[in-house]
Amino acid sequence: MTLQTEATGERPPAESGVGTLTTSEGGLPLESLAVHADIAGLAAAVEVVQEFRNSFSVPLEATYVFPLPDRAAVTGLVMHADGRTVRAELRERGEARQAYDEAIAAGQRASIAEEDRPDVFSMRVGNILPGERVTVRLTLSQPLPYEDGTAVFRFPLVVAPRYIPGETLPGPDSGLGVHPDTTAVPDASRISPPVLLPGFPDPVTLSLTARVDAAGLPLGPLECTHPLSQDASGLVTLGHGQRLDRDFVLRLPYGVQSGGEAADQVSGITESLLFTPDAEGDEGTFTLTLLPALEADPRPKDVVLVLDRSGSMQGWKMVAARRAAARIIDSLHGRDRFAVIAFDHLVETPPGLPAGLSEATDRNRFRAVEHLAKTEARGATEMLQPLREALTLLGAPGRDRVLVLVTDGQVGNEDQILAALPPAELDGVRVHTVGIDRAVNAGFLGRLAAYGQGRCELVESEDRLDAAMEHIHHRIAAPVLTGVTLRAGEGLEILADTVSPARPASVFPGVPLVVSGRYRGSGTSLTAVAAAQSWERAFQAVTAASSPATALWARAHLRDLEDAYAGDPSQAREAQVVATSLRHGVLCRFTAYVAVDSRFVTEGGDPQQVVQPVELPQGWAIESAAGPVAASAPLAMPAPAAAAPSRQRMSRSAPAFGAAPPPAPPGGPMPPARAGAFARPAGRPMPRPAMATPPPPPPTPDLTPLLALELQRLRALADAPRSTRLAHLTDLITRLEALSLPDLADLLASYPTLPDPLTLWSPLEEALTALTTPHPPRRPFWKR
Repeated sequence: MTLQTEATGERPPAESGVGTLTTSEGGLPLESLAVHADIAGLAAAVEVVQEFRNSFSVPLEATYVFPLPDRAAVTGLVMHADGRTVRAELRERGEARQAYDEAIAAGQRASIAEEDRPDVFSMRVGNILPGERVTVRLTLSQPLPYEDGTAVFRFPLVVAPRYIPGETLPGPDSGLGVHPDTTAVPDASRISPPVLLPGFPDPVTLSLTARVDAAGLPLGPLECTHPLSQDASGLVTLGHGQRLDRDFVLRLPYGVQSGGEAADQVSGITESLLFTPDAEGDEGTFTLTLLPALEADPRPKDVVLVLDRSGSMQGWKMVAARRAAARIIDSLHGRDRFAVIAFDHLVETPPGLPAGLSEATDRNRFRAVEHLAKTEARGATEMLQPLREALTLLGAPGRDRVLVLVTDGQVGNEDQILAALPPAELDGVRVHTVGIDRAVNAGFLGRLAAYGQGRCELVESEDRLDAAMEHIHHRIAAPVLTGVTLRAGEGLEILADTVSPARPASVFPGVPLVVSGRYRGSGTSLTAVAAAQSWERAFQAVTAASSPATALWARAHLRDLEDAYAGDPSQAREAQVVATSLRHGVLCRFTAYVAVDSRFVTEGGDPQQVVQPVELPQGWAIESAAGPVAASAPLAMPAPAAAAPSRQRMSRSAPAFGAAPPPAPPGGPMPPARAGAFARPAGRPMPRPAMATPPPPPPTPDLTPLLALELQRLRALADAPRSTRLAHLTDLITRLEALSLPDLADLLASYPTLPDPLTLWSPLEEALTALTTPHPPRRPFWKR
């Protein structure tokens, strides 16, 4: 296929990277992405390098929406440009955004990194001069989950489209994405980057290396989702030509841990306790790990399986989800009870099974599996209602209660869902999540599993399904310990409200439980207690002067605090989140890293905004995308405005470079797209081709004063004679029709059909009042 630009008709040069998109002046700004990980045991130190290049003739501001591991702690940012190095400062998010906007308006080079979800971040780099390269380096500390003898290093590479529910919010959007902000997802425009159509090569050069140090543990052959090479020193290198279209997953089969750890002969639980003292003072971070044996005695349980059958689950994901669900049902015993709920924008249960929970007889399990075999992907992802119905079915105490959600997790209203499932409703219910996708929403699924004290298992391919379902079988089994709490030893204090996870946790077969928190004092012992099992164990700590434990604890604790804020958005909780983030130097949703170069490189004003499109995740079809798929080629830069707008307000009046159209209706297919064009629904204007000297767009007039004057006249004639009012109304309608206001269109169209035209008087007065009443300022999007 030959790719041409409308502006020039020229073919991209042969050396232009995987699928370069060009205009008459150049390609997209993100030129390369490099990731290096130093893996030591069950932790990794990661450096992410993003290189931006301005191939245009005007200064640019590049925006890139990108994923990071949801449990990684972002601990630093450094910007390199023109031989200068600027180390970023972590600040409260509003302050950081103001500092960045002021620097850009003044003509300084600057960058800002912000978190919008636990696994979705945005980078803005402003005042990149023509022909210039700017490099941004992020540093992270990342824990490696360990299950059934295998540690997993997972690094996401693409933000998948997500289903965005809710009504469109008035006013400017908070970002430059393809979805407008909505009542359910007030920052939808920040998590919906434009998506490249499939079949076009990727303009971003990807490199990824990992150095593996088993930390004295036996290490078996590595398994990976991508082609790798490995040298004698343990350096793993990603194969050439890989795309940013799926998660990178590296599995490290470690042997049984030994040395510095004690085995509890009664319960078969291996334990370790690590203390990491602060550089100053008598405080520090503790990390307790409990690892039980793989087997546990089964107990009767109630299991509700919730299966996502929405449109984004099309293809191999739906096949894998059906198989996963069937495996879960087949693993049940005769003493168990179960229910199956399949959902998109509707909720369905298998016909032939009784309402509520069914006994796990061979007949009932066969009927459920038979129904699952016929389940196909369709519709929108309305997840809250089926979760609520599942919790209602699990209301009876006296048995182990388990909820299993099988989904790709591609929703944008994560906070809304979690806030609607308060801990009281989850009390006594274990929630396990099975994420099926090559670019899964791991942040949300991990948070939901943490809410329900369960496990999150991620499946990135059909080949991995059988092994993953073996893990799930252990997760559904009865826990070895429940309600684990900690008690400080002599001379030691556990600081209040610092333990993560915040709720008493459970220990499952073959899965380590990691509990971390802050301590004060000189003592070196802690005691773990599980009262329900009459289990108690005291043990001594091993002290490590330098480790990522404090950053990893801060990240986990910040997630707990942010989840609590979602249910109770008080100023006190906000202050606690900000203080914790700033003290420990870990990025969160309420803070941002901002780097400002002291040198002035432009004359000021707003640079040209460019939004970096992302790949469609591997295995996705256009019709299954949760949002619009757009921006293949050609792409056009919108003309610079005659007067620079305020940088505090995002406008969707003109599409950003690489922007996409608004979403298709829930469950509806995306409109077909031709090669070299945007995929867009009817009625959305195409961006104009780039021009050598583009004219400025006409300014949007402020009609509020004129409408206020018309409202004043209307109210003044409220008691006038009928003939006077009728004449005024007739003239007023002609004036309003000329303004072409969408908010008045239906009202004005009804005028000729009314038996009495004056019945329009009051509705028109109300509509003009609404249009002229100032809206109260909206809260910052990260606080909504």
